[in-house]
Amino acid sequence: MHFKDLGLDQRLLKKLNHLAFNKPTEIQQTAIPVGILGKDVLASSKTGSGKTLAFLLPAMQRMYRSKPFTRRDPRVLVLTPTRELAKQVFAQLRTLNAGTPYDGTLIVGGENFNDQVKALRNDPMFVIATPGRLADHLEHRSTHLDGLEMLILDEADRMLDLGFEAQLRRIHEAASHRRRQTLMFSATLDHEDVVDIASDMLNAPKRLSVGHSAEEHTDITQRFILCDHLDHKQALLDKVLETEDYNQVIIFTATRADTDRLTKELNERKLKAVALSGNLNQTQRNSIMSQFERDCHKILVTTDVASRGLDIDKVSHVINFDMPKHAEEYVHRIGRTGRAGNKGDAISLVGPKDWKSFKNVEAFLKQNISFSTIEGLEGKFKGLKPAPKKKFVKKKPTANKPVAKKTDSAKPKKKMDKRYYDNMAVGDNVFVPKKKKPVNPATED
Repeated sequence: MHFKDLGLDQRLLKKLNHLAFNKPTEIQQTAIPVGILGKDVLASSKTGSGKTLAFLLPAMQRMYRSKPFTRRDPRVLVLTPTRELAKQVFAQLRTLNAGTPYDGTLIVGGENFNDQVKALRNDPMFVIATPGRLADHLEHRSTHLDGLEMLILDEADRMLDLGFEAQLRRIHEAASHRRRQTLMFSATLDHEDVVDIASDMLNAPKRLSVGHSAEEHTDITQRFILCDHLDHKQALLDKVLETEDYNQVIIFTATRADTDRLTKELNERKLKAVALSGNLNQTQRNSIMSQFERDCHKILVTTDVASRGLDIDKVSHVINFDMPKHAEEYVHRIGRTGRAGNKGDAISLVGPKDWKSFKNVEAFLKQNISFSTIEGLEGKFKGLKPAPKKKFVKKKPTANKPVAKKTDSAKPKKKMDKRYYDNMAVGDNVFVPKKKKPVNPATED
């Protein structure tokens, strides 16, 4: 199948031909025709499947073939979970809308709010945004979505995992009219929150599932190595970087503190590492990513902020220094390598603290994973045994016994005043007052 078989406008076909896009991927073959017809779509596909074009091409087709609902509001809104992914989508949009009047703007956190207000006042037809920052602009009335024609949610599961449900519902309400078309893409359609929000935001959607996210990446070699503790894990990482023949490496950690610590140690060894985490502003993040893309740094140490939307062909290795909290995030992490037909290596270091996350990944992949070792650095840790399940013992019903009436003897005795007790004598269980000694008037003072 070719793009010309999908019913695209001739102007789009010329653009695709100029960009050397010849054959559509599987998700593009299934999603584009449905999107062109104006139907809602709920789709899942694995990372690197080409879904960005799967929603941008129907959006561009709408620009060419239909008139806008209003002159001021944006016609297409694309929401992504992270700034990096929004930037990637915006870059691809610019290649498609170059030389056309269908301009767009990028609205993400970490950049000047007032500059974004000015950009929105120019009435862009496309807005690529993160949900938190766009919700802020709706709150400040910087933009309106009454005339929105297409709402596209890219990586919807990730947005919900990051806690953006309230912002997504706020955006949905701002553009809630029967003529709006909604395209929702998710790594999995089994995500409980995705199913819940899709039922509210989509109207009789066409469900598409292409290349389940748990399917094995044929271009990526996966290795899992057991380690005893943090020092052992550090020694394994050093050995991998010393012996592996790599081009560029992405190392994923669990926390920002680990990101900074590892980067400092790697730079002390002259390995040209740079750190990327969520606490950096957008200018800093853009600068770091630009340097890494231009091969100024060989190693990028990051949290899950870079697990999606990062498309760099030169990344030959992904190392999970810490296993991800969510099993599906593992697939997105290792998907940063083995791109554009290249081969990639994914190495995961599994310690006692990573064991639960590892078992979740194993269950998600539906595989029995075996472990590799590095000569001279074999560990003693062999995994944790599952906690024994508590047996439920059903108690035998007890007969209702009659409650015995309390007798006087059962009543607790009242404490007697000590002063009073000292003046009492006890005999035959009967208290009687002590007799006072007779007083001799002669000896009395």
